[in-house]
Amino acid sequence: MSITIIFFLGLLAAIIAVTPPGLLNMTAARISLKEGAGRGIMFSTGVCIVVFIQTYLAAIFARYLTNHQDIVEILKRVAFVIFVLITIYFFVLASKQKEAKPEAEITSKHGRLLHGMLLSALNVFPIPFQAYMVITLVSFGWMDFEKLSIVTYVTGAATGTFVVLYFYIFFFDKIKDRAFTSQQNMNYIIGSVTGIVALITFINILKAL
Repeated sequence: MSITIIFFLGLLAAIIAVTPPGLLNMTAARISLKEGAGRGIMFSTGVCIVVFIQTYLAAIFARYLTNHQDIVEILKRVAFVIFVLITIYFFVLASKQKEAKPEAEITSKHGRLLHGMLLSALNVFPIPFQAYMVITLVSFGWMDFEKLSIVTYVTGAATGTFVVLYFYIFFFDKIKDRAFTSQQNMNYIIGSVTGIVALITFINILKAL
């Protein structure tokens, strides 16, 4: 299979995974609205660095992860706790937004890069998702476990993630004067998204019991 096709398969898989409103893309939009597109892009770059690593690990250990569901279940439980805490944080932050006390800002672009890497590292969902995608593509004969195929697919996934995050930054920049893009409403939106993700994760955990 052509590496060009493998690249676009990785790109498409990432676009499908990242396009629905989530913690990373909404945070990228929020940072862009508050601090400018440059900071949002730095945050997105940090996210994509970790996505590259996560997808590479998922591809390398794809068979292992799919044959050991206990590990996936542990990741789900960890993710549930993390998203509950993040949800609480953003709702508390939004409830205090009317007060004069501003949110602590990260003034360095490198700080936003590290912020993106940290937040992306907390999001463990790409690992089982990409492991499943790789196994599926291999079973169809569209890629294999050779190093070139894996690196090409991973590069496509990281690129697709950046494309979606950039779209969110661009889109929210165009509608930044709308009322729902205020910092308070953005925090409520992010908190609602992470709350929904936490609920879905909790339901999946209960189904697996």
